[in-house]
Parts: sequence; structure tokens; C-alpha cells
Amino acid sequence: MSSFLMLGFLMLAVFLGAQAAITVNCGKNSVSVRWVDVDSPVDPSLLRLGDCPPTQLSVKSQGSEAVFYAEFWACNIRRLVTTNEIIYEAEITSPTLSKATPIYYPVACAYERPEDWVPPLYDPLLFHTHGQGDLAFRIALMKDDFSGVATTTTFSLGSTIPIAASVAQQNHQPLILLIDECLASTTPELGPDSHVYPLITNNGCFVDSKNTNSRFLPRKQLSEIRLSLQAFKFAIGEEVYLHCRLVAWDPSDLDGGKKSCQYDRISTRWVLTDDPSQSSLCSCCDTNCQGRKKREILADSTALKSVIGPLVIKN
Repeated sequence: MSSFLMLGFLMLAVFLGAQAAITVNCGKNSVSVRWVDVDSPVDPSLLRLGDCPPTQLSVKSQGSEAVFYAEFWACNIRRLVTTNEIIYEAEITSPTLSKATPIYYPVACAYERPEDWVPPLYDPLLFHTHGQGDLAFRIALMKDDFSGVATTTTFSLGSTIPIAASVAQQNHQPLILLIDECLASTTPELGPDSHVYPLITNNGCFVDSKNTNSRFLPRKQLSEIRLSLQAFKFAIGEEVYLHCRLVAWDPSDLDGGKKSCQYDRISTRWVLTDDPSQSSLCSCCDTNCQGRKKREILADSTALKSVIGPLVIKN
């Protein structure tokens, strides 16, 4: 984004009467936020920018201070693209763990959109590594036997589209890799008018498995996840992009909001791929799945949004 002209940032008003001072500094590829409050009852270590904790903390008699630094691809920061602008937005929030009024501050950085701008994509024929903290995510289309990355991005209707993702962990507790969401779209950037085909939704429910042969494959290890998509009728002959969100999570803390579920058409029920005995976690897949919010805010979660494409599906 070196060619971007920064239009500015939003210094947003205090919400619900809190007396915090917030300074936002928008960089070329990142944002830093300084939060200072003289009388907040909220522990500043519990604050989150998106889903990231503070990078610096200070608690003194004259007030609490939390500093956040995040690159735009991290912390579940959202990107909004308009005709003239590219806007990155998130919120500073606090957990609802006490009678104190929850904190909620929207934060955004806006940039002029260059005429020749296109969103960054994962080349589907390369196994990309994308780092976040001490984690490195990887995702790619694969050969049918998963012996290497795919050599083509064109698939026949009904054929198999193998995908593999992994997370490398350094100095970190063992984590399980999940695919929280995956949508097919005819556009590399999702927007309100995007034509989409849902594959995985509702916090890890493989909805496409309900009517097709799409499925998660047995894991080789917790830090890797493989899936087999059945090439779908959506946008036949057009370029298709896969928008997926990868999540690394504590394997001992799976719940309705963090799971990998697929539909077993023989037993006509949703099954937890990693432990069928806990398939009750998937019972929400036909309604609305939610995790334990208190735990989710406090837990060490890292996520990455990725776009793979373009692919082409032909008759």
C-alpha cells in the first residue's frame, strides 16, 4: 500500500459515558491505538482490538494505559472497499464479566483507493506462509493425493478440489487448526453485493457436506486440516475465489463457536470430525452456533483470513 494516500483516521467519541482518551495512528500497513483511562474499573489486559490483546500495558495510580499495534491483516480487522476508499476497521472492546459498562470504541483507518488497486490474493498453486505472532499459517490447493500443491486451477463439475491448511507453532502451546468460515465468490473482494456460495459457515459447520460429497478428511495432526470439496455448480465457467478464515485454538476448549463439523447423510446428523463422541457441539449447525463468549475473550486465539483464487469450474 505504499502508493496509498492516507485520508486520515477516525478518532471516535466516547461510548456510553466512559472517560477514556484514545489516540489512533494509521500507518501504511498497520494501526496503533493508545487507550488511556483514569477511572475505568475494567482491567486493561482484558481489552481487545478486534481479537488481539494489548501489546503494551501500564497500570498506575494516575490511570491505566493499553497500547495496541496490529497489521491490517491481523486481529480480525475488517477491510471495506468502496469506489474511492479502502477502509480498515475494528473495535476496542472489553468482556462483560462484571457490572461495569462494557467498553466499545470503533476504530478505522481510511485510504484513497488507487485506480489500479486489486486485493492481495493467495496464488492457488503456491503453498503460502503467512505469519502472525509466533504462528505461521499455510493454505493451498493440493494434488488429489496431497503429495504436493496442485498443478491446475481448472476443475470439472463434480470432481474433487483438495485443499490443505496448516499452522506452524513456535514457543506456543499445542493448537488445533480450524476453518471457521469458507465462502466461494465470483469476486476477490467480498462486499454487500457479492454473489456467494457458502461452503463452511456458522463457526465451522461444513454446510456444503449436507448435499454433496464435500467433507473434512481425517487429520494427520492437530495443526493441519484437509478438506475435499466437490466442484460445485456455482458460477460455472467463471472465475471463483475462496474466502476462508483459519483459526488456531486450544484443542481442549472446543465448543459451539470453535469446532469442525460435517453432515453424515447416513445417520442424518451433524458429526464433530475430530471426536464424534462430542457431536452435540454440532447440534447448532442448523440454527445459530455461538461459543462461550467469556472464555473466547480471555483465550489465546489467533485467526487469519485468506483468499485463494481464481479457480474455474467447467461442465
